[in-house]
Amino acid sequence: MLSRTADSLFWLGRYTERAGNVARGLMVAARMAGLTHRDEEWRSLLVATGGETGFYAKHGEATRDAVLHYLILDADNPSGLLPSIEAARRNARQVRAALTVDMWEAINDTWNEARKMAPQALSSDGLAPFLDWVKARSLLFYGAAADTMLRDEAWRFTHLGTMLERGDNTARLLDVRHTLLAKQPDAEGSAIDYLQWQAVLRSVSAQRAYQWLYHARLQPHLVAELLILRPELPRSMIACYRRVESTLDMIASAAGGRRGECHRLAGEQHARLKFGRIEPILATGLHDFLTECIDRNVELGQQIARFYLTA
Repeated sequence: MLSRTADSLFWLGRYTERAGNVARGLMVAARMAGLTHRDEEWRSLLVATGGETGFYAKHGEATRDAVLHYLILDADNPSGLLPSIEAARRNARQVRAALTVDMWEAINDTWNEARKMAPQALSSDGLAPFLDWVKARSLLFYGAAADTMLRDEAWRFTHLGTMLERGDNTARLLDVRHTLLAKQPDAEGSAIDYLQWQAVLRSVSAQRAYQWLYHARLQPHLVAELLILRPELPRSMIACYRRVESTLDMIASAAGGRRGECHRLAGEQHARLKFGRIEPILATGLHDFLTECIDRNVELGQQIARFYLTA
């Protein structure tokens, strides 16, 4: 496969996943801001999406309207919802022959409709329906890929981008919430603590999974364990990096066994999570652990690009 084709497929997966993640984050931030009547939720979402620097270069305060515009419409924000959909469609168009009809129609129709619907999302009544629609469209694309795409190199690079983006999002989401909770003066087990951790689970659609696995009231160390170390959860960090490693192995096997630094990094990250335990992670500092994971994910993405995606 040509490097530019692999690159477009890889970023198709990343941008589609990113759009869904931003929609999930906005849904939770809007709900939490309504319950707590604080703008802290909007600020934390900017940090989680990596858009804090770009936002404050344009805006002085993280108000609801300013954050919604920046994370939904602003063309200068590469992590924005509409820019991510546009970027996903642009990459899909470049490799249209490698996609199935269902995949192309899913991403192309999403792009066409999103341009019409996105401005309405800034209103109070239009936000929730629009975000639900984006979440459903991202699931439609994943379903089309899972059910109709050959398990060849095209699928592997698309899947690789999706899993790398998903693992990064989970780490950022948990890190931001952990930092906020550490600053809270409320006693452990307070209502604000409960709402914060509930928001974390809602962001990754894991609230029911938590109850199924733990049968307990929300507890920070269990939420952290679920999102970091439990392979049963599709959006946990270990589940994402397990798929990143296995997908890179499949790509290497199909290419004659040639491997590079990206394979070593992926295996190292997966092993670190596979043999990790939540108690030592919390004892040494959850924030430091997650920050290191985020940095490693950035490096892994760069190494994948150098080994496979650049001519």
